[in-house]
Amino acid sequence: MAHEHENPHAHSHAHPHDDGTARSGPVADASVRVARETDAPAVGLVQAEVWRSAYAAVLPADVVAAFEPQAFAKAWRASLASPPEGVYRLLAACAGEQVVGFAAVGPSQDPDASPLTGELSAIGVHPQARRAGHGSRLLNAAVDTLRGAGADTLHAWLLASDEGTRAFLVHAGLAPDGAWRDRVVSPDGTTAREVRLVAAIGGPLDEPATTDRAAAPGTAQPPGA
Repeated sequence: MAHEHENPHAHSHAHPHDDGTARSGPVADASVRVARETDAPAVGLVQAEVWRSAYAAVLPADVVAAFEPQAFAKAWRASLASPPEGVYRLLAACAGEQVVGFAAVGPSQDPDASPLTGELSAIGVHPQARRAGHGSRLLNAAVDTLRGAGADTLHAWLLASDEGTRAFLVHAGLAPDGAWRDRVVSPDGTTAREVRLVAAIGGPLDEPATTDRAAAPGTAQPPGA
């Protein structure tokens, strides 16, 4: 199913993937919590890092270089200060007190989605905090959040070329449903093909591997920004 081109600031994508490679040593006080407005700078930093990596092979270098932490942080701060209507949540993965990852969820905006469909609109873990299970914890927390709000289906969009993310999500219980779209991802009109993965979340998803090297493709701002 094809979708028409869209502004990249209207929506985001999932991109966690675990590879089963254990990181030496324990992760101190690893947790996931609802993000606060004061977390915006840390979330913006993580988003800029992972977006640059994810789109390095998709966009021109000057466009990738323009993914600045301050711009992402400003958008998240505004969204957290004045949340849009509906069940939109920004989750923060922490190692101790340090925010090292994030996930954003909300109602699906897909035209064919039911009112009970939630969406994982963004997820990412800082490169220096990968392979420590943060991506898996974020995904589980995202599903729990949507399920608690009454959702029975999960949608997630990702770059068609992103085999690592696809493997992670498929391992966690999602599957491609054949939907795809070409999204405008730069000011000059460059597009990127995305595919959709879905899962029923009335029951628990399969447990992903406990390590991760998460990233998040896309140039999106927070939902409703």
